[in-house]
Amino acid sequence: MGFSLLDSIVFISYALIIVGLGLWVSREKKGYQKNAEDYFLAGKSLPWWAIGASLIAANISAEQIIGMSGSGFAVGLAIASYEWMGAVTLIIVGKYFLPIFIKKELFTIPEFIEYRFNTTLKTILAVFWIALFVFVNLTTVMYLGARALDTIIGTGNGSLLIPSLIGLAFIAAAYSIYGGLSAVAWTDVLQVVLLIVGGTVTTLAALNHVTPDGGVINGMAHIYEVAGEKFTMILDRSNPEFNNLPGIGVLIGGLWVANLYYWGFNQYIIQRTLAAKSLQEAQRGIIFAGFLKLIMPLIVVIPGIIVYVLYVQPQGTTIIPGVADVFTNPDGSIVYDNAYPWLIRVFLTPGFKGLVVAALAAAIVSSLASMLNSIATIFTMDIYRQYFNKNATDKQTVNTGRITAAVALLIAIFMAPQLANVPQVFQYIQEYTGLVSPGILAVFIMGLFWKKTTTQGAIYGVLSSIVIALLLKNPVLDLPFLDQMLYTLLITIAIIAGVSLTTNPDDEDPKAIHTTSDMFKTGTAFNIGAYVILIIVAALYAVFW
Repeated sequence: MGFSLLDSIVFISYALIIVGLGLWVSREKKGYQKNAEDYFLAGKSLPWWAIGASLIAANISAEQIIGMSGSGFAVGLAIASYEWMGAVTLIIVGKYFLPIFIKKELFTIPEFIEYRFNTTLKTILAVFWIALFVFVNLTTVMYLGARALDTIIGTGNGSLLIPSLIGLAFIAAAYSIYGGLSAVAWTDVLQVVLLIVGGTVTTLAALNHVTPDGGVINGMAHIYEVAGEKFTMILDRSNPEFNNLPGIGVLIGGLWVANLYYWGFNQYIIQRTLAAKSLQEAQRGIIFAGFLKLIMPLIVVIPGIIVYVLYVQPQGTTIIPGVADVFTNPDGSIVYDNAYPWLIRVFLTPGFKGLVVAALAAAIVSSLASMLNSIATIFTMDIYRQYFNKNATDKQTVNTGRITAAVALLIAIFMAPQLANVPQVFQYIQEYTGLVSPGILAVFIMGLFWKKTTTQGAIYGVLSSIVIALLLKNPVLDLPFLDQMLYTLLITIAIIAGVSLTTNPDDEDPKAIHTTSDMFKTGTAFNIGAYVILIIVAALYAVFW
């Protein structure tokens, strides 16, 4: 079933509302020139509920909805560890990292590196992050989003890929480049509501069609009966996907590296919390985001398992003939990332299809807008104002941010089609992010919590970490990439410690961070929310072990 007129009306209405809202909330008062704090940190005015919604909107995008659904098809519920362990990670970030960042009144994460170490290391990491955001994150989000729209609205043969890329880029650029973080964060509130509603509609519709008798409860029971092995959280070595999710190592190993880096030191995520009215508002927003993370597998993983069931057992279901052809390449390999777009195309009625496609576009656009704003923030504050124009006016600073975002978007549009032959794009993102994230995480952990960490140790550590990560990727070692990340982190920490003790064996580093127990005290709402999240996560792993 194709895209109907009603679907088109719903989708176009979404685009107009989002762009209009973004431009309205970021409008400039007559005679007032936006400054860096207005453009990059929304004037430090965000309340907790906007922070939490914006965190999830920035996080859940095409690589989660399309990529994790594809991994749900290939791996099963085990891929939900990224979501559920992410909720636990948010508690750690809110309690131990945010108090330090907000006290230092940061604009960017590289700015902290300059404060703790020096400008050279800040610049190295700023370049790392810009390259990672443009060539991995921004590019993959655009590609997966465009491919999904091509599958849902078009024929799936790539004819709408380029127009979809341009359309998504235009919607994101229309309000985010002009309005900055204020436009991004406030539109995210609406977009995350649309995302949750649309994602839930897709899951319920698919469950209702997975058995001849219909019914959501029947559907859930059926997929658990047919694909019980897909509801295992901890994979054993016999599982063909063990290298992607290495058993108990998911709970005690490299997934912590990925999550702590992503939620604690990733500019386009942490930037929302830096824009909070206060530390307490930021921490409440973190907890709100943690609860939202708990329900994400219902939206992004269960649909992939449903498609797996329909793929392996199409007889006796309401599935249309030829399901295998949708997911099979000419060489016989499976295209897992077609799962979610195919569900939308087959099972949703007119109107609902437009709503869900709008929800998918909302997830894509909100992440694109977040990444563009963060790329612009890092380049403008850490490179342009550092090396090109230290005395830049407010107008020059804001305009540089807008130009930077536009250039990054053009590069991503050009690079996105190159991902056409990647089977699981979500895993691709994790692996290539894993080349730099362990070293960056090591530098931050040591810089934050070990007073003897020196600048020389941090520089040697972050540069050597990439070499170590590449060596550990050697096929001879046959290490799961999450294990590679853990070993890279531990070796990098050892290098940082060794160099630091050699260069400054006795005294603490002059730029060491001094913390007190009072800095890490949290409010009642944060504490209650944290305990509830921890109990729910423990129960989920106990049930689906």
